[in-house]
Amino acid sequence: MFGGGGSTGNAWSIGVVHALAAHRVDVTSAHLTIGTSAGATVAAQLCAASAAELFARALAPLPTNRAPSPPARRPPGAVSAQLDRTARLIAEAADPTDLRRRLGIAAIELDVTGPADWRDAWHATVRERVGDASWPDRELRVTAVDADSGEPVVFDPHSGISLVDAVAASCASGRAYRIGDRRYIDGGYRRSSENADLAAGYDRVLVLSPFGGRVRTPAAWRQGLAHQVDELRESGSIVETLLPDSDVEHLFGANAMDAASRPAAARSGFATVERRIDELRAFWG
Repeated sequence: MFGGGGSTGNAWSIGVVHALAAHRVDVTSAHLTIGTSAGATVAAQLCAASAAELFARALAPLPTNRAPSPPARRPPGAVSAQLDRTARLIAEAADPTDLRRRLGIAAIELDVTGPADWRDAWHATVRERVGDASWPDRELRVTAVDADSGEPVVFDPHSGISLVDAVAASCASGRAYRIGDRRYIDGGYRRSSENADLAAGYDRVLVLSPFGGRVRTPAAWRQGLAHQVDELRESGSIVETLLPDSDVEHLFGANAMDAASRPAAARSGFATVERRIDELRAFWG
């Protein structure tokens, strides 16, 4: 399971997968892969490129002559503004269902007042990130939330949409992303940035959580990764989680969209696996 975590979370997860592959632990062969937000991007990228290729890209320094940001890319301060906006909605919400509804309404309002070409620009941005990726033969699920109804959504190869559209919807944390006559927002709003509960019924579940399993919703809602892991274990699953080390937590959260920190995040993901490879190899089998 690939959890959300922004640009740095994407790089960290790539570092994890590359390190596992270097030790001949191939998590891309899992019976089920679930991607949420930036984790959906990782899952899609692995459909078109090897972990080694993606790791090399994550380590590459940013070009000094980058073109001006298109409308889909966030301007400085956008992450803080989004965090403030969602914090208010969380404080006002009565429960998870109410929160998803409020988040959907807010995202639709941003979409209505934003640039008219945002949807096409965002689609192009996501396509640039995932390349020629298309739905694989194996089971891949991508999470999102229907902005119009507030209902959770899980896309798969049978949903009738492209993988690029599914990832674009799963990563739409600000404005709502339109597919046909429906609009969607970030899959991290479904339950958490991991949505590990979707793996119920599987014998072994490996969860990559760049945000360290933390949530911003009230503890009483039981939305966090720890609660989901307990539920999975109670149902008979063997669960292993991989989280960033405490000394690199600053790379995530408010700094998750800092592309300049991708190399450090990727190396950190690789190092996390190196320290735990014996137990991870035994777990994966």
